[in-house]
Amino acid sequence: MSLTDGTPKEKRWMVLTADGGHSWLGRHSDPTPEELSKCALALRQHGMAGWLCITEGVYYQPEHELKVMLVRSLDGKGDYETALVAFRRRRAEVLKGS
Repeated sequence: MSLTDGTPKEKRWMVLTADGGHSWLGRHSDPTPEELSKCALALRQHGMAGWLCITEGVYYQPEHELKVMLVRSLDGKGDYETALVAFRRRRAEVLKGS
């Protein structure tokens, strides 16, 4: 079973954290207000900043760029651009190991 549709146009919702960590919310439907509230609460409880993003591309395909589009802040204060650089660094490390 494939976890992706395998195309460079695949879109997914992602929560990006200030340290470059991420969590997938889904690709087949938009997140509900309740899901977003739970995400914001979890970020707040951990004292982390986080952003709601949409990605385009396949995370595990290094030959394709993974585009990340900021939708909005979910909670906390932090620098989105710094978080995005950390996310790209983490992805590159994962791809090296696969």
